[in-house]
Amino acid sequence: MAVLNSVGLPEFLLCSSHGPDVHERGRIIRLSAELCDRCWNKVANELALNEGATAAPESKFDPDDVEWIEPRRCRHCGAPVRCHQTNYDRWVELATFELPAKKVPPAHRWRLMRPRAANTPIAVATVAVRIGAIDPTPGEPVVPAHEFVCLGNEA
Repeated sequence: MAVLNSVGLPEFLLCSSHGPDVHERGRIIRLSAELCDRCWNKVANELALNEGATAAPESKFDPDDVEWIEPRRCRHCGAPVRCHQTNYDRWVELATFELPAKKVPPAHRWRLMRPRAANTPIAVATVAVRIGAIDPTPGEPVVPAHEFVCLGNEA
């Protein structure tokens, strides 16, 4: 059971620091957490381990570079994967296809959200959000974590 503070938030979502690096955290879904960088990294890393979002971030590409860029591949099976940033600033490798929710275990169900810039219909990013609180209907499409469909993990 989480210990609640006077505001009603769990203690681990508040930081006692008052420095310039303390601000509200989370992408798309605000986590109602005001944390310093050190506390945020601790919470986000724990979330990433629990949800399997332990992929390395995408490398930064030079816009002036004209060389061919190979798609990212799984190091176990060689299949192409999509790497997306999560709503807590970590990275997860997802399958390149969707499956009905009934075929994917709850721990491996992800949804891709496309946040929009303020006052415009233009999507500015793609963020992976793990489906957890409300189960999707059995036929609803979800993006499975690549870990679930990886053929290299069966050995």
